[in-house]
Amino acid sequence: MTEDNQGKTQDPSNDLVAGDQEISRAVGSRSGMFGVKGTGDTSGYGGLQSPTVYPDDAQRPYGGWFDEVADALETRLRETDLDAAIERVVVHRGEITFHVRREDLAFVAQMLRDDENLRFEFCAGVSGVNYPDDTGRELHAVYHLLSMTHNRRIRLEVSCPDADPHIPSLVSIYPTNDWHEREAWDMFGIQFDGHPAMTRILMPDDWPGHPQRKDYPLGGIPVEYKGGSVPPPDQRRSYN
Repeated sequence: MTEDNQGKTQDPSNDLVAGDQEISRAVGSRSGMFGVKGTGDTSGYGGLQSPTVYPDDAQRPYGGWFDEVADALETRLRETDLDAAIERVVVHRGEITFHVRREDLAFVAQMLRDDENLRFEFCAGVSGVNYPDDTGRELHAVYHLLSMTHNRRIRLEVSCPDADPHIPSLVSIYPTNDWHEREAWDMFGIQFDGHPAMTRILMPDDWPGHPQRKDYPLGGIPVEYKGGSVPPPDQRRSYN
């Protein structure tokens, strides 16, 4: 590896991330090992309480090539009068995440793909997250982007409320998101506006609810083997 390229690798030992922040903002808490609510806790850890927290906003300098990406992104957004498109930047555990306003998501994604100083040509997919206690931002979509040109990885994160679970689809920009957006809809109920076929991909079409949301009942079916029976999780003995 040449000296010029050494600072552009994904190795955190080579890229000192000066902006890495301590965890600061709590957005709820979970109880037990699995955060189960409304049913018996069968893990034996019913008394365990842990906060759900967000890392704090990062401050400049972010460190390494993070500042190069942030500078290029801010320059392009300023040229198009979209300075407010990036709501916050988080640097945590040696990784950088840009929190984007949902109405600006498609524009920011296309700019990240096409700008010669950015060139994030590949999106590995979108993951859904549910924070029930984060009022007005209960549903999050997280995109993992890779620049093969510059050997860099970043995240985009977008939020929407339960009452209006709509986020623009990125399938026209990153076709690899097709099935991933369907899965996020199926599991979390996030509707990706503009998707060519927003249908379930794992559960039957008539399945009620979205199974990976925190408020989804644990449920289950009895399992029988060798004359014995294991009841579904919501009917087992509670250790609370």
